[in-house]
Amino acid sequence: MSHSRRTLSLVTVVLIFALLGAGVVWRVVGDGLLGGDATEDAAPVGIAPPDGDAAPQFSATVAQPVGGAQVVLDTLWIRVRAAGQAEAYRRTALAAQVGGIIMRIPVRENDPVSVGTGLVQIDTIEHALGVAQARADLLAAETDYRQQVLFDDAIEEVAIRRERERIARSRSGLDQAEVRLRQAELQLARTRVGSPFGGRVADLGVVEGQYVTVGTELMTIVDLDPIKVEVQVLEAELGLLAAGRRAEVTFAAFPGEVFGGAIETINPVVDPESRTGRVTVLLPNRDGRIKPGMYAEVSLDAEALPDRILVPRSAILERGTGQRRTMLFVHEEGPTGALAKWRYVNPGRENDTHVEILREGPEQGMVEPGEVVLIDGHHYLAHDTPIRLVDDVEAEGGRPGR
Repeated sequence: MSHSRRTLSLVTVVLIFALLGAGVVWRVVGDGLLGGDATEDAAPVGIAPPDGDAAPQFSATVAQPVGGAQVVLDTLWIRVRAAGQAEAYRRTALAAQVGGIIMRIPVRENDPVSVGTGLVQIDTIEHALGVAQARADLLAAETDYRQQVLFDDAIEEVAIRRERERIARSRSGLDQAEVRLRQAELQLARTRVGSPFGGRVADLGVVEGQYVTVGTELMTIVDLDPIKVEVQVLEAELGLLAAGRRAEVTFAAFPGEVFGGAIETINPVVDPESRTGRVTVLLPNRDGRIKPGMYAEVSLDAEALPDRILVPRSAILERGTGQRRTMLFVHEEGPTGALAKWRYVNPGRENDTHVEILREGPEQGMVEPGEVVLIDGHHYLAHDTPIRLVDDVEAEGGRPGR
């Protein structure tokens, strides 16, 4: 009985090992015949970079979509960046110069106005009566004056005759009456408030039917075209700027949009607390989109470096294990189509958009004006990768750098 049990246990163990071995063989043979995930997901073989960097590879036969730009010989402008705020080019608050009831306000806030446009009309009755009274007083004074000099034509001495006229004007009150009439006419004219310059209405603070006194603030007129942006620039950078140089301005209200203008003035006084000086930039603003008070980021042309070989900043890459080296890809035509050529270069000065490429330095590579460098879809390329230039890398199925 014990023999039978021992034999049964041994047979059971042998059967278990046989089944496990058959399963392993079936899995291996099945993967080899059907093609497993590892074979499907294998990266396509590419061409390694010259220094052996392990970069993601592309197919050596399919041309990759890339963006390109020409190398140029141009002036590199080093720029000063600062924050600022939009302000009206001209701005004035209008106040009532005579008292009375407001009869008419033909404008509303943001209405465009030109020089002399009527803005407010104050009741004229009281002031018209003042003009009438002044004219009556003048007439009485002229009558009295004529009576006093009635027979002066007979006086031959010119000096005596002029002296008598002066005394008669004073005694009759003619001079004072003429002044009072001009004052009354001025007061009547001031019942109509006109725009001192072309612009737009802002801060309207009165309504029709309201009684105003001398000095009551009525509204503000702002001239928004051009509009100025006042920038606070560090004193160390003020010496690099000059009136007339280009300025590029962006506003938080218009993300991604750049407004071009020029430096109008540079304040010669530096704020002793902030150590900054005020620089005024003018921008065209015909449609009035830019409003006073808007926050602005300003880039000002400061230092000019002429005749420099320039490439877009997006063309510059860094590669290498350990010590990083600066390089770029150049578009070159080969026997079977365009290729991306890896080229180490020596970068120089740079601004927000371009980098200078130097002829001298530790690297031997150089680019020349007219060559095309890659600026998009090139971050993961290898040397001699087939490429094709396109306008939109992402739309063409490439891998854009942005």
